[in-house]
Amino acid sequence: MSQIALLGAVELGLVYALVALGIYLSFRVLDFPDLTVDGSFPLGAAVAATLIVSGHDPWLATALAVIAGAASGVLTAVLAVRFGILHLLASILTMIALYSVTLRVMGRPNVAILTQDTVLTPFYGIGVTDAVARPLAVGIFVVAAALLVAAFLESGVGLAMRATGANPRMARAQGVPTGLMVGAGIAISNGLVALGGALFAQANGFADVTAGVGTIVVGLAAVIVGETVVRTRSILGALIGCVVGSILYRIAVQLALSADAVGLQASDLNLVTAVLVAAALVLPRIRRRRSAGRAAA
Repeated sequence: MSQIALLGAVELGLVYALVALGIYLSFRVLDFPDLTVDGSFPLGAAVAATLIVSGHDPWLATALAVIAGAASGVLTAVLAVRFGILHLLASILTMIALYSVTLRVMGRPNVAILTQDTVLTPFYGIGVTDAVARPLAVGIFVVAAALLVAAFLESGVGLAMRATGANPRMARAQGVPTGLMVGAGIAISNGLVALGGALFAQANGFADVTAGVGTIVVGLAAVIVGETVVRTRSILGALIGCVVGSILYRIAVQLALSADAVGLQASDLNLVTAVLVAAALVLPRIRRRRSAGRAAA
């Protein structure tokens, strides 16, 4: 694998690290299976790209993309909490609706921003190549997001949110507004995912309505790999694991696609993704069974 391919994998891993942070909030903290991310990721990319092409400030465009993603999360939470729709079904309904919303935002299937200034543009003049500047810039966003999420989850509201995910009945008995906590958590989760989509569009120079296909699988893979590699009970450690897992996952995918002996092509990306996710799910269980067997022996 060449240096350019490695840097590209790291860059993409950092972008999807934001997705992994969002999925960690919904799946691990709130125990809420949320497929909205497959819609909020391209929505964030579409909002940012459309506003940038229209001449708006890229920082404002990125902020509005985050708000759009958070709004989609609120819609999912309202369907699930207020109207009692099954969590998975509520998120699927929102995801389907967001496809049309994304098309409406862009007015066409894709928008190019190759010649536009973005939030990454200031990093292109710091004395390094663009291939290095892009992952460096995205990494700053990822570090800031991880620290903010960790600080939030350690706060009083964050503890209430974690209690809601761990035991909603007990949380309600303690006076925690569980519905509000679910809504806030899913909003933050999809806001992070939309931020990842906005940075994806600005780093790659385009937004596409199909960019969100498989986002949930990639994010879950990053979370699972991170939990396997970084074993810790602390919130910050778990979030660092999400970032590390996302980067390792993208590097593993790039290695698999670049290995001539394997004979894989770019069109086999979904196959490689499925195999890696399955391996990430199965290997920890095999390891636990072997450990239990040794202990019993």
